[in-house]
Amino acid sequence: MFRIPIPLKPPQPGASNRLSPEKTSLPLLSLAALGVVFGDLGTSPLYALQEAFHPGRGVAPTPANITGIVSLFLWSLILMVSIKYVVLLMRAGNRGEGGILALLALILGESQQRKRRATRWLILGLLGTAMLYGDGIITPAVSVLSAVEGLQVAAPRLHALVVPLTVCLLIALFTLQSLGSAKVGRVFGPVLACWFIAIGLLGAYALLNNPAILAALNPLHGLAFFRENGFRGFESLGAVVLCLTGAEALYADMGHFGARPIRLAWYGLALPALLLSYLGQGALLLAHPELANRPFYSMVPAPLLYPMIALATLATIVASQALITAIFSLTRQAVQLGLWPRLRIRHTSGQQIGQVYLPLFNGLMMAATIVIVIGFGSSERLAAAFGLAVSATMTITTLLFAVMARRCWHWSWLAIAVPLGGILLIDLAFAAANALKIADGGWLPLLIGLMVFAIMGCWHVGRRLLQKEQRGRALPLKGFFSRDTLAGIHRIDGVAVFMTEEADSIPLVLLHHLKHNRVLHKTVILCSVHNADVPWVAEVGRVSGKWIREDIASVTLSVGFMENPDVPAGLANAFQQLGMGQRSDQEISYYLGRQVIAPDPRNRRWGRCLLGLFALLRKNERSATMYFSLPPNRVIEVGARVELRL
Repeated sequence: MFRIPIPLKPPQPGASNRLSPEKTSLPLLSLAALGVVFGDLGTSPLYALQEAFHPGRGVAPTPANITGIVSLFLWSLILMVSIKYVVLLMRAGNRGEGGILALLALILGESQQRKRRATRWLILGLLGTAMLYGDGIITPAVSVLSAVEGLQVAAPRLHALVVPLTVCLLIALFTLQSLGSAKVGRVFGPVLACWFIAIGLLGAYALLNNPAILAALNPLHGLAFFRENGFRGFESLGAVVLCLTGAEALYADMGHFGARPIRLAWYGLALPALLLSYLGQGALLLAHPELANRPFYSMVPAPLLYPMIALATLATIVASQALITAIFSLTRQAVQLGLWPRLRIRHTSGQQIGQVYLPLFNGLMMAATIVIVIGFGSSERLAAAFGLAVSATMTITTLLFAVMARRCWHWSWLAIAVPLGGILLIDLAFAAANALKIADGGWLPLLIGLMVFAIMGCWHVGRRLLQKEQRGRALPLKGFFSRDTLAGIHRIDGVAVFMTEEADSIPLVLLHHLKHNRVLHKTVILCSVHNADVPWVAEVGRVSGKWIREDIASVTLSVGFMENPDVPAGLANAFQQLGMGQRSDQEISYYLGRQVIAPDPRNRRWGRCLLGLFALLRKNERSATMYFSLPPNRVIEVGARVELRL
């Protein structure tokens, strides 16, 4: 699997058809980035500050506490988003792509000679990825629920409608996923732009009425907050981290727009609007601390309350859409990197290859989100569950970035410690504070993360064992054809393509075919698909082929982890390289091996459970025929039983 070192350079021409600054102006890209990148960050003012003053786990809304909490919110946005993600992490691009899996691919590409250490970072990366799934499932629930709860402020008698209306909106949201974000993406940016302008103006208006909150710009008030509140102040970090929800999406979506548009959107509109919103809520609470249970909607003038609820609902739907799309993209990357079973993946855009739809995941996420909304019932209760997923992922991302900077950029430990030492301490403090809320709902992202980690870990270990077993059974390519192996084998017209995982050995499907059928096509292609540790593979070097003898050739197709393999298209290019000209689809037959996995009875009980789960996943994954885009009526599958032992 992870075998290719990753060069830190931009994509080659023709490597992808994503949006690029050459095709789209910087302001338009920045507007689009607002809708896709900043939806989750932008809607956090709906629920973040009120969690800090929760009667059971927050602090009292005294003037000193209000000023201190707002100061922590402001400086968390500056230090953790502006510096950590926008300045530092967005430099760590894997050919323009960002995100925790792209960061992991960079590390593994440089660690191929250090297997033990590579495994350590792989486990850490899988944990971070698994926690992102928890974030992606909880985000639609808490975002839409917090927006609809504004009805309780406008008309308390509508309290009973909040959960049913939220469920209806979520069903509609997930139902529309099959259309693809390409069809509705053009409204994402304007909606979030209106949202940021609105919350900025509301915050500025409240700030003008009580400018005393500007003292929160002094970080010493944040430090004084911890001194005055002790352990309860430390617990409040679990609420502060909620203002950072969506920061990982900022890094993960870097490949869709590029660093410059995201930075322009952040510094030009998103950051000022968020700072003004939190300052405005703080100014309101200084004058009316009794409104601490709903500071955002309490800041809205009565005539504008219903329009603001409608705008907030639209904004949270956009934020949810962005996280759902990110989970789809993350899963596809995991499939290509061999960390997840093959799934049905549909492209929903002809212009942006990163826009995909996963029917199975969409249904599972919809069911899980609806259960969460009904089970928790309010954004207050969900906020406790939300923070742990965010803080854990942020901590792991910081650690992986430090490892990548050391291995790929060759930074000294001192150069790493200066910018990242303080950031890592903040990440760990956030994670520790949220760990205190496990009983209050923090168990939910942990449960989701552990389930995802178990699937990814079992799949990775099982694939490695299967590959090892296949290599043990395989025969060397050169040695096999150096003998007169094909003597007595009847040759027929056409081309036989034998799919193989190892380009330098004879596939077992070919050995079984010769053993049982004693017949072979006149032209044989041994085809392997290599999943490169880069997002996109350039056209030059995507396909390589060579003749082993006059009628047998070896072809390797390279595919990036943001692409879907298309074997027939790759073979058409390979035929030209090999001088075979164009071949009709009716001339080509594809041979696939289907292994029936059986745990070795000598395994211990935990080993049998792990391999049993792998066998179940293998049995139910998407067929290789569909995954490799092969014509179903030209495929022959040959089965074999394989026993695996840990």
